[in-house]
Amino acid sequence: MRFVDQASIIVESGNGGAGCVSFRREKFVPNGGPDGGDGGKGGDVVFKTSLQKRTLYQFRTKKFLRAERGGYGQGRQRHGKNGKSIIIEIPKGTVVSNVQTGAIIKDFTEEGEVFVVAKGGRGGQGNKRFTTSTNRAPRFAQPGEPGEVFELKLELKLIADVGITGFPNAGKSTLISVISSLKPKIANYPFTTLIPNIGMVQHDFGEPFAVADIPGLIEGAHTGLGLGIEFLRHVERTKVLVHLIDVFEIDENNPLKSYNAINYELEKYSKKLILKPQIVVLNKIDLPDTEKLIKAFKSAVNIEDVVLISAVTGKGINKLKQKIAGLLESFHEK
Repeated sequence: MRFVDQASIIVESGNGGAGCVSFRREKFVPNGGPDGGDGGKGGDVVFKTSLQKRTLYQFRTKKFLRAERGGYGQGRQRHGKNGKSIIIEIPKGTVVSNVQTGAIIKDFTEEGEVFVVAKGGRGGQGNKRFTTSTNRAPRFAQPGEPGEVFELKLELKLIADVGITGFPNAGKSTLISVISSLKPKIANYPFTTLIPNIGMVQHDFGEPFAVADIPGLIEGAHTGLGLGIEFLRHVERTKVLVHLIDVFEIDENNPLKSYNAINYELEKYSKKLILKPQIVVLNKIDLPDTEKLIKAFKSAVNIEDVVLISAVTGKGINKLKQKIAGLLESFHEK
């Protein structure tokens, strides 16, 4: 299934049913009074988060969603039926905003959240409601109120504790397959990962945590180059970033080139991203001739603890898990 993390749709709640103008007419009741019933309420448009939904793919073809209108009032004080609401299931992490105003209507961050996006119109009152001592035979009723119509933008931002970011082929998919039960597609070409994957990491250092494998960035990603901002948005909700660097991408003459390039893309997309706690990890240390590259990087970077790992052999993985768990624990203590 193709990953879809943005969609624009139009939703319309149901109109309220009109009230009825009616008078009681029976053979032996010559002076029967008004007996028009009320119209029914229009149906609401309701969003609900569901674990069954992982993308916004359903809105690729469903662009217009409408709730049922309320039924008309009838004689003998019979009220119209309330319109049926429409419940739209969306994945957790979806931000719903108004296209015209840009205002965020609701940020769905919890499982099972329910929110009425468009309220159905109120049903009109029948003429029975307007009977008074001075007007015993009202010949009017209320029309139903119209429903609400909104053009909405839906944007999915995956929710994970940790985001693994870095250039393509840094080994992000391999790393997530090693530290979690997730088994993403892995191959030696750019952009193997076409969707952000989330895996749960069990470890011996505390509570399990969710980690997201963010597709590789390239220079200019914040402007939309490569996979660009299609996936940078998924880093926004993470608490900790794991900045994964292929040790063989380190240039001895400019050791921080790739490291600075990724941080530049994060900062240009959002100042908040660059302020997130970041664990710098050098990968593929099991391969020969890496010592001088590691030394050059560690000498140039202003970081006390650079984590060295081999995602293939598992070397350094426990240390990385422990470091992530410690950072996440510090969030709970605040």
